[in-house]
Amino acid sequence: MFEKVLIANRGEIALRIHRACKEMGIATVAVHSTADSSAMHVRLADESVCLGPPAAKDSYLNVAALIAAAEITGADAIHPGYGFLSENARFAEIVAAHDITFIGPKAAHIDVMGDKITAKETMGKAGIPLVPGSPGGVDTTEQAHKVAKEFGFPVLIKASSGGGGRGMKLARDASELDNAFNNARSESKAAFGDDTVYIEKYLEIPRHIEIQIAADSHGNVVHFGERDCSLQRRNQKVLEEALSPVLTQKEREKIGEVTRAAIEKLGYLGLGTIEYLYENGEFYFIEMNTRLQVEHPITEQVTDFDLVREQIRIAAGEKLSIKQEDIAFRGHSIECRINAEDWQTFTPSPGTITDFHAPGGPGVRFDSAVYDGYRIPPYYDSMIGKLIVFAEDRPTCIARLRRALSETVLTGVKTTVPLFQRLIEDPEFQAGDYNIHWLEHWLESQSS
Repeated sequence: MFEKVLIANRGEIALRIHRACKEMGIATVAVHSTADSSAMHVRLADESVCLGPPAAKDSYLNVAALIAAAEITGADAIHPGYGFLSENARFAEIVAAHDITFIGPKAAHIDVMGDKITAKETMGKAGIPLVPGSPGGVDTTEQAHKVAKEFGFPVLIKASSGGGGRGMKLARDASELDNAFNNARSESKAAFGDDTVYIEKYLEIPRHIEIQIAADSHGNVVHFGERDCSLQRRNQKVLEEALSPVLTQKEREKIGEVTRAAIEKLGYLGLGTIEYLYENGEFYFIEMNTRLQVEHPITEQVTDFDLVREQIRIAAGEKLSIKQEDIAFRGHSIECRINAEDWQTFTPSPGTITDFHAPGGPGVRFDSAVYDGYRIPPYYDSMIGKLIVFAEDRPTCIARLRRALSETVLTGVKTTVPLFQRLIEDPEFQAGDYNIHWLEHWLESQSS
């Protein structure tokens, strides 16, 4: 097992990893920018190293500084968390080249899954169901029209190197295709330095279902069921549930086994999440995230299993501590992403938290690194916490979430707590009757 892990991240996920390491008897090294010098993960870690100025490119994305910090402190492993360098294949290669273990997948798999076209081809060959669309990149508007005519409108033009909704444009008919195609390429080039795009059939009312997997270096692979991440704004997840309120047990078992078998064929290592669109009883592959997910806690709640601990064990070369037949699902869990934003405009609200009280009680978990007097810097993602609630069934879980939200105190900045207080009272949400487009329409109705 590792003796010391450098946590190459910040905020709540850095604190989550620190806690897992401490429970395993592993020393931790926190890294930070000058803006995060008083952050909770820095205060609690055994050692800390300042990487540089506030800008991420000068600190959390500074590979040379991260490697130097690991070598200076004698860290034998680096955990990238999520975001930043967590899905950067070159970073994983550099870490390995310095005889430090990267707590994540093989660089080759990060590379393959980082390109959406290659990922789609790879997963299709492994037996994963795909959304109908172009077999590869589409270079011209003439090719785009040919593909769209073959599969029928509406279609989505998507960046091959994309993520988070960037480089993704919808064309409902032929008259919209040229602008959508050119805008997707331009946005992809600006965001990712790559203007390669591909085209997929646009599904009208799908849900976003993802399967959590874990694979060790001894050929063992398990899945931990699904998460329903359909409540999204501009392709960004807002609230997640486990298990999905719409899947049958038969569907759950089928897609879980299909996914597990595909990952086994790939020879994958570590944690990963395979994301699907689900419509009319069918699953269609979107992408694979080769890292720990923001929403991993709801899977931990319904399986009573520590995914971060297992991720560290796998990276250390140990066998999976659990077999597929031992994974049992219980109850229901919901996660709300609490952001420092105006919930009506989604404008970031950095500033100082003047009063903070985390909700508690049975079945309530609040993953956050904030505290009274903490200053939220304006340089990074606005998520400041995750409220995770668990109960024996979905109605009870919603009732518990209502209570937990009412207990949450975060003053000094605007937050999205009021958004969730309103959202969970909607009859369609309570019935589980929503899709990936539902939240956008709901938000419009709240502002009218």
